[in-house]
Amino acid sequence: MPTQAKQQASQTLSGFEPYVPKEGEEYMGAPMRAHFTKILSRWKQELMQEVDRTVDHMKDEAANFPDPADRASQEEEFALELRARDRERKLIKKIDKTLQLIEDEEYGWCDSCGIEIGVKRLEARPTADMCVDCKNLAEIKEKQVGK
Repeated sequence: MPTQAKQQASQTLSGFEPYVPKEGEEYMGAPMRAHFTKILSRWKQELMQEVDRTVDHMKDEAANFPDPADRASQEEEFALELRARDRERKLIKKIDKTLQLIEDEEYGWCDSCGIEIGVKRLEARPTADMCVDCKNLAEIKEKQVGK
């Protein structure tokens, strides 16, 4: 896929303009931190809206079905939604932690080796706290240990 097409797909799918550092720009300087703050804040807002939609949906759809199969189907649907919202709740906590790292100017460096994580990786996974190499190594170790 040509670079321009990739950028357009990225803008469409994620709703943000990929960051292009200016020549000589400091890694994780104020403009770059503002870019990631915007991404994370928007992501958090979308997750919070989804939580509100779920609550409204569950209130609107809650019914006491006389048929046990219908009731079971509805309960299973609600359980799946609640599981998804629980994962999103954990993600919101991680986003808040990441926003605090940005504010403290500690965002963007690998927790394991200390090198720059990189703009493209952070745009793909804004809550990443490891570089690709350290993350791959951690996943290999995890598979070997069997956690």
